[in-house]
Amino acid sequence: MLSPARHNGAELHADHPCAGCAVRDRAVCAVLDCDGLATFRRLGRTSKLGQGQTLFHEGDPATRVFTVTRGTLKLYTLLPDGRRQITGFMFPGDFLGISLDEEHAVSAEALDEVQLCSFPRSRFGAFVEEHPAMERQLYCLAANELSAARQQMVLLGRKTALERLASFFLQLLDRADRISEGGTSSFDLPMSRTDIADYLGLTKETVSRVLGQLRDLRLVRLIARDRIKLLDRAGLGLVAEGLG
Repeated sequence: MLSPARHNGAELHADHPCAGCAVRDRAVCAVLDCDGLATFRRLGRTSKLGQGQTLFHEGDPATRVFTVTRGTLKLYTLLPDGRRQITGFMFPGDFLGISLDEEHAVSAEALDEVQLCSFPRSRFGAFVEEHPAMERQLYCLAANELSAARQQMVLLGRKTALERLASFFLQLLDRADRISEGGTSSFDLPMSRTDIADYLGLTKETVSRVLGQLRDLRLVRLIARDRIKLLDRAGLGLVAEGLG
């Protein structure tokens, strides 16, 4: 007998094409019922990237949209003098590829093994027009991205190095909380110290030094090079706000 899972208030049986998806309840398609989800799934395809592979480059034609189902991507742009600015990281459940222009404004590179669902931009647009719930979901995503961009402007423009790293760690912990069933005090760092530095507008050496400060303050503990345990969430929040 098939074992059903829940999706959007309905049972999703094991033979459904999306039954094995680990992010089906938090991806952009989570608002669809089972039939709508099956139709949507048939519009696209799945693909994989190895660590260091590029999904698309800045300036490439924006012909497809993507949902990350496993792994992490970094988004970056190159400045005229060759310096790199990382503009964000995409995690399982995140959606990318929507653009007002015909070209991608950033490049997307896999930090580890990445799996995606991808859809032709034209087919995706037509599907959204027929499914208002997904259109509303995209609106919410756009609003969240705008809020995140504003927070990043404050982070880069006003916060100290210590405040920047504390804020970044809290962002990662909040994400880990949302995808865990009962909350968590630990989170992964799939990005390198250099990637963190390029995202926070710091140097790699400064990131390592500030991480040591947070550790000495007994706010965090380095479980492994790529995993952090938060020891004092309230204390880290005070540091992020410049009050600690």
